[in-house]
Amino acid sequence: MNRFMPVTRRSFLKTSAALAGTAALPMSFGPAAAQTALTVGFIYVGPKDDYGYNQAHAEGAAIIKALPGVTVVEEENVPETVDVQKTMESMINLDGATLLFPTSFGYFDPHMLAMAEKYPDIQFRHCGGLWQEGKNPMNTGSYFGYIGQGQYLNGITAGYASKSKKIGFVAAKPIPQVVQNINSFLLGARSVDPSITCQVIFTGEWSLAVKEAEATNALIDQGADVITCHVDSPKVVVETAAGRGAFVCGYHANQSPLAPEKYLTGAEWAWGNVYTDFVKKAQAGEKLGNFVRGGLKDGFVKMSPLGPAVSAEARAKFEATQAEMLKGGFSVFKAGLKDNKGAVVVTADLVEDAIELESMGYLVEGVIGSTS
Repeated sequence: MNRFMPVTRRSFLKTSAALAGTAALPMSFGPAAAQTALTVGFIYVGPKDDYGYNQAHAEGAAIIKALPGVTVVEEENVPETVDVQKTMESMINLDGATLLFPTSFGYFDPHMLAMAEKYPDIQFRHCGGLWQEGKNPMNTGSYFGYIGQGQYLNGITAGYASKSKKIGFVAAKPIPQVVQNINSFLLGARSVDPSITCQVIFTGEWSLAVKEAEATNALIDQGADVITCHVDSPKVVVETAAGRGAFVCGYHANQSPLAPEKYLTGAEWAWGNVYTDFVKKAQAGEKLGNFVRGGLKDGFVKMSPLGPAVSAEARAKFEATQAEMLKGGFSVFKAGLKDNKGAVVVTADLVEDAIELESMGYLVEGVIGSTS
């Protein structure tokens, strides 16, 4: 939180153009300022200890706190409203932040874009796939990881663990990143057994504990015996599923302490590597990337340790597939793949960095559910 008065972040309003103009000049981005002091701001839509999306980013922020000359300011539980603009302005004008990471999906448009226009000398980087070259300001950008690789590996462990041949996915919103994870999970499971199906339930929001619990119970009631998710905090899904006797695969961060006997593995972010690279470039006065991506081999994503319920056969396939992914060029989405309406949606193998994956809007054959 702010080292001054946390409650003033959202109530802070710029009182003079002169103040904003002088406070917003980021000297640390000039060539002569290599390795100088840098203040970095992180904004989270939920709590930093949510066992999920926000915790993963906070763990990354904690890593760069140890870097020489770096000061980190953070604010959690900031909604995707004008409140986040006030938080960003406060970090710029009160704390002197010159590099901001508003981490939540809904912070980008219009909030981060509005602040980027108002403060053209401040650098803003957003987690997700929304930045577009030629459309969005050059002092903004996006970073993301090929986390679908992790969900494919989750699916392999699910495929071996499932007895019913039915697995389940609790999802927030049908945006491309979520849809790709659903498909990857099912395709990983089908690499073990092509008869497996995956039912998906969308809750409509990133964090709705009651609906997440209801969705998890509904999936298990319909026969799913392995559950994963893409919501901000998987805690409710993991605990509910394990409490019902189902196996679980995690997401965002390591949830194994929540269900040590039922946790198979999990697809995690490794944001510390990404943030370290951004910060070191900023301190050295180097240009920050506007479109930054990476997968397992790049250290952007990682896997939770395999749990005790993972069989030797499952471990062998998991480790062999992960080794192939670490070489780069692994294709989860192969030519001839159909959607769950019967249409061919992939005409040539797509490797992890294929740009088409960032606009995925279909659910593949074997996924039970709809994006609309």
